[in-house]
Amino acid sequence: MPNQHGDFIWYELLTTDADAASRFYGAVIGWRVRPAEGSDRDYRILGTGDADVAGVMTILADTDCVGMRPGWLGYVGVTDVDATAAEVVRAGGTQYVAPTDIPGVGRFAMVSDPQGVAFYVMRGAMEGTSTSFAQAKPGHCHWNELATNDQGAALAFYTGLLGWEKGDAMPMGDMGDYQFITHHGGMIGAMMTRSVGGPPPAWTFYFGVEDIDVAARAVSGNGGTIHHGPAEVPGGVYIIVAADPQGAQFGLVGPRKR
Repeated sequence: MPNQHGDFIWYELLTTDADAASRFYGAVIGWRVRPAEGSDRDYRILGTGDADVAGVMTILADTDCVGMRPGWLGYVGVTDVDATAAEVVRAGGTQYVAPTDIPGVGRFAMVSDPQGVAFYVMRGAMEGTSTSFAQAKPGHCHWNELATNDQGAALAFYTGLLGWEKGDAMPMGDMGDYQFITHHGGMIGAMMTRSVGGPPPAWTFYFGVEDIDVAARAVSGNGGTIHHGPAEVPGGVYIIVAADPQGAQFGLVGPRKR
């Protein structure tokens, strides 16, 4: 089934050291790395044995990347990039990179929601379905989690723009609800209120691993920092929230086998 408007179709790491980051995620998640063919930048493709999952790009001192810190961004598929980017601005968001064609790949724009959280919208040019987000496959993204300053405003923005729907919610005490997000009948992630004094508003993407404890040791053993976990979550799996050696935050999710 082809990807639909509102599907997460790709993930991209912006980093200060693409070589080191590629080695780190290879050790932690098991991704292989290869150069992107035809790219005018040093763009790397990360993936499993059967599919490409994400890209890695060095932050350059040009107009596209000024002020950016290492971090993960998600690409959301849309039917019309130009119309969606214009709607982002009308809804109070920002357009950082105007709609642009990548020959043979597709058309994209970099935008942010009204709380300043950056993401991409894209219409792919290639046939086939992206499996970057595939909750049953290790090495693919399993969960998309937004920490925001205004959960209600963020929910209204994304549901209106991308067709996502409000799902159930899990109370989190003083932090409010952990609000699940559904899309075409499936749960794709959640929104939560950012902790006071914590990291800025951002998306955190959780990638699947086969053994959470093995992955945790790989994070620490390869220069990363674990901020939370391993912690059990509903479904009998465990999560880690961590930062890679360049400071980009990411999540891992998987079973505990010991």
